[in-house]
Amino acid sequence: MPVLLAVFSLFFMQIAGETLVRLAALPLPGPLVGMLLMLVALMAYGKVPDGLRRTCQHLLKHLMLLFIPAVAGIIAYFGTLQREWISFLAACIGGVALTIAVTALTLRWMMRRSKGSGPIDLTRP
Repeated sequence: MPVLLAVFSLFFMQIAGETLVRLAALPLPGPLVGMLLMLVALMAYGKVPDGLRRTCQHLLKHLMLLFIPAVAGIIAYFGTLQREWISFLAACIGGVALTIAVTALTLRWMMRRSKGSGPIDLTRP
């Protein structure tokens, strides 16, 4: 899978998720639904195509660049954050705690699932 096709599939899934959220009036972010659609598509395909894997690895290496819009949004709404800083802080801490818990549970599930197939190599993509 060439890089251009991989990037197209990522954007397509995000747009499909955004469209689904707007049409169904779901209280979820469109990119999250797009990511779930991508997961379902990859599970149906049975593996991650090599081009998509390489493209995503390059995107993840430069992940900090994707946070620039979020930082700009925080600066734009700084007045609101001054008034609502406790709620913002609680949401950030809760989000991090939930992410760590889900990651740990997923890793535990994966390790139990592959117990009979030998050790898991976490360094291999």
